[in-house]
Amino acid sequence: MAEIRIRKEGRAGRITLDRPKALNALTYGMCLEIDGALKAWVDDPAVALLLIDAEGERAFCAGGDIAEMYATGTRGDWSYGRRFWSDEYRMNARIDAFAKPVVSFLQGFTMGGGVGVGCHGSHRIVGETSQIAMPECGIGLVPDVGGSFLLAQAPGRLGEYLGTTGARMGPADAILAGFADRFVPEADWPALKAELIESGDAGRIDTRTATPPAGRLAALQAEIDALFAGETAGDIARALNAAEGEVATEARKAFGRAAPLSVACTVEILHRLRAAPAMRAALELEYRFTYRSMEHADFLEGIRAAIIDKDRNPRWRHESAEAVPAAEVAKMLMPLGEDALTFEEERT
Repeated sequence: MAEIRIRKEGRAGRITLDRPKALNALTYGMCLEIDGALKAWVDDPAVALLLIDAEGERAFCAGGDIAEMYATGTRGDWSYGRRFWSDEYRMNARIDAFAKPVVSFLQGFTMGGGVGVGCHGSHRIVGETSQIAMPECGIGLVPDVGGSFLLAQAPGRLGEYLGTTGARMGPADAILAGFADRFVPEADWPALKAELIESGDAGRIDTRTATPPAGRLAALQAEIDALFAGETAGDIARALNAAEGEVATEARKAFGRAAPLSVACTVEILHRLRAAPAMRAALELEYRFTYRSMEHADFLEGIRAAIIDKDRNPRWRHESAEAVPAAEVAKMLMPLGEDALTFEEERT
């Protein structure tokens, strides 16, 4: 497949996203190719570790390729999107549970679906250009692909902040929030990849790890924790509206631009997960929302405004986060019964 290159080199199983002109946006076919490689390599003695990278300097993967979801969804066909999400989430779970080291190199933008591929492995490497984010609320979804699992474990209330505003994390911030592990200067990446391929030893990363440039979140965390401490999205909105200062103003604008129902459900998902974060539980909760997102939420309108018409003027179902009834949040996150996401290992 031209959009992705999967092969074995030396001691490594290699997955390279190869759609640089599209910022390596993840297609359904790419998801299936990655999942097939994971299944093939988990018991392959020739593969000591996985190395996941991407072509181009601008992005590891800037998200999922959602044009087909919009095209089918606007025709009233929800099945394609549901199939894409369910198979993608199973692939995300497989990366998280993979029994061998999974090393990812996250240059440039890593967002949405890119987080699902690059941020669940054992060794997540960032460099000077890395910008990681979960901007799903801005298009009428919730942070998915296991992003809610990472957000629920972020220190303090950084998860609520990052998940509802879509704020971007540089390398130090991504490490602080739990989306990455190591900073390695990008000039050293080719040599490190060559060492990993030859040796199959993820310990080689230690010799090239450096201190990242200073981030911004550590200094702001106390303020963010106070602003995002509410039990509901409405509570957070009221706190933001009452606060002054640069952090509150910036967060209030981003929070207010996002789809109110998505914001409300994101806060609820993170609060449910925080007590006992688990990858599969997170994916199952996310799927409850995405399964219903075309018919009962703002996903199609969010895509129209951001990608199709590009007018950046979405007409959300609710005026604000404060206007979202608790009953609608509960309805979006109700169990799906026989349609629930499953993780049968024998699936092909």
